[in-house]
Amino acid sequence: MINWQELLSESDYDQIVECCKKAISLDPSLGINYCYFGLALFLKDDEAAAKNIWTLGSQNSISVDLYNKELCEILKHESLRQEELKKYQIAWKIRQNIRQISPNDFDNLVQISYLSLNLQIFTAETLQDLDFTNLIQSGIDINDESLLQLIQNIAYAPIPLEMSLGFISSCLPYIQDKKTCVDNLLYIAIKFKLEIALKYIDMCLQLCPDSIKVLGCLAQLYVHNHYYSESIEVARNILIKFPQNLDQLIGNYLLLKALMSAGGNWQEVELVFHTYNALLLKLIEQNPLDIPRLHSGYISMGCFDAPYIQDLPKSNHTLQNQTMSLFQANVQNRYPELTQLFQSNQQARKGKSKNRKLRIGYLTTSLRKHSVGWLARSLFQHFDRDSFEVYGYFPEYKQGSDFLEEWYIRQMHKAYKEGVDYWGDQFLVAEQINRDEIDILVDLESMTSGLCCDLLALKPAPLQVSWLGWDASGLPAIDYYIADPYVLPENAQEYYSEKIWRLPQTYIAVDGFEASIASLCRCDLDIPANAIIYFSSQKSYKRHPDIVRAQLQIIQQVPNSYFLIKGLADENAIQSFFYEIAESVGVERDRLRFLPFTNSEAEHRANLAIADVVLDTYPYNGATTTMETLWMGIPMVTQVGEQFVARNSYTMMMNAGITEGIAWNVKEYVKWGVRFGTDQSLRQEVAWKLRQSRKTSPLWDGRQFAKEMENTYRQMWEIYNG
Repeated sequence: MINWQELLSESDYDQIVECCKKAISLDPSLGINYCYFGLALFLKDDEAAAKNIWTLGSQNSISVDLYNKELCEILKHESLRQEELKKYQIAWKIRQNIRQISPNDFDNLVQISYLSLNLQIFTAETLQDLDFTNLIQSGIDINDESLLQLIQNIAYAPIPLEMSLGFISSCLPYIQDKKTCVDNLLYIAIKFKLEIALKYIDMCLQLCPDSIKVLGCLAQLYVHNHYYSESIEVARNILIKFPQNLDQLIGNYLLLKALMSAGGNWQEVELVFHTYNALLLKLIEQNPLDIPRLHSGYISMGCFDAPYIQDLPKSNHTLQNQTMSLFQANVQNRYPELTQLFQSNQQARKGKSKNRKLRIGYLTTSLRKHSVGWLARSLFQHFDRDSFEVYGYFPEYKQGSDFLEEWYIRQMHKAYKEGVDYWGDQFLVAEQINRDEIDILVDLESMTSGLCCDLLALKPAPLQVSWLGWDASGLPAIDYYIADPYVLPENAQEYYSEKIWRLPQTYIAVDGFEASIASLCRCDLDIPANAIIYFSSQKSYKRHPDIVRAQLQIIQQVPNSYFLIKGLADENAIQSFFYEIAESVGVERDRLRFLPFTNSEAEHRANLAIADVVLDTYPYNGATTTMETLWMGIPMVTQVGEQFVARNSYTMMMNAGITEGIAWNVKEYVKWGVRFGTDQSLRQEVAWKLRQSRKTSPLWDGRQFAKEMENTYRQMWEIYNG
């Protein structure tokens, strides 16, 4: 028996030709020999001869239809093999030959469209030539999977928008599974700008007019594109239209997110927050294991807002741990085969990787132009390539969309960049992590990504560790949470489900930040040269009224001072919010300046030079903004709390050798703010200390930090292997 696939994989085309010639001489009627004979000639780049052989096979075959069917199947199999090898041109040519044999093979035409996109030769004429519309309307049997793939291909095709939207809309009546179609259209929608995304949302609503999934996606699209009032309206409509408890959880989550993103309306924020928590507690008490996947995804991010509202880590984490335990139980109950597979594989491999490099995998949607991306660079730049293999998993990867993401990919031994295009695709990422035999999987997202929570809950790696992206998630599948001596209080282990691993000095370090040329000056803002400028750059989530009141009390007590305010928010809402508090503490409106966004992070850092003092937020401090402030040598005031996010600036300042500006309550915060504003020598002293800290501080020693992280990985692995 000839192993055709083995010969093809070895590119032994001459051997195939000889085998086929001999077989044909013995039995000229056996079609399979002509099929592989022609294929070998085709792969030897002799397409004309290949076609002659295939024609000869058709002529000698007992049944032309059966012969053509067999030939098409062989060619399809080879086309898929060539695709896996990234040889798209060869695969495309094979598909064109299939088209000549079977012109109405819809699935083959869909693959031609896909390959044309990969080869960047897809045009409006391609769509017309493939003539999908007539085929669809002819009534031929078309499965939903092929039609949905075609819709995705056309959505991303470089053709006029009206043409792609019109074509996709015309396909919708022919799809049987409306729910799956909506899922896929939503994934397409979120990849486009709002104007286009809304057109896909409209299609979804035509298919499923009362879909909470579609309305939830719409609410989040509005928030991400800064249409806050529209998002609030959609969320409120969800609460009216969907009275069930699980749906009310979604509605309250979305309303809370929209209100906090807009900024200012803290009274309603607290009401919605308490309503949401009550619903969550009721669900935890019921402990269902059949929560629909949609609702489960929202629940995984359900405790995200708490640290912005209150510095109560024990109660916050207790609820969070219970929530994430329920979430994980539902994920594992939904996918028991994968859960068991991963557990079995890890047990079988235990102790067998001692003689190879330790494999560290990083799961992330944020190693890009994002806070995580800016802060993690030194670790990846300095890691020991002789002792570690570093893998990256990027479930939201978009090729060429972000230069920093591409930089990270170049640092890695291997990067899995297959973006998630459909609901459930994240489990393909989990399977890849398992196949790569990752020893320690580092979660850089915590509960900021429901997609990552899903696959982490299955535990595809034997050790899973959270670092940098946010506070610990409370997911039972996470073994360790990386901290340091300052960023968590001594008793924190009492309410963390993860084992806290404290690095000796700091949980984060960088070698520095790039800064460009400043685009902001006092004259542009109508601020006198001798004025004291306070600065705060944070999104609306962090503008808690208590800390804003303290900040404005500082302005009120420091003569000739101004407050520059920058960050994502609803412009009118956040200005009204600040003006109302300013009036209550006796600060004139003209002492406040609201700044637009800069063109780049480097420009933002350069513009920090305009500030005399930076005022941090509480109960959620800055992180990247704090690091940038300290690097640029600007004195800073922070209030230290109990929770991780209320101690970020504290650990960073301590590791930069600065205690001036660290406050343990709101009175100290105001006192430090006033001192910095009225004591020029103090400002100069702190600025000098910060400049000197660049030479010796652990905060700015990325190389040493990388070594400490590597030692941590080694010790964790030794403990695991016992």
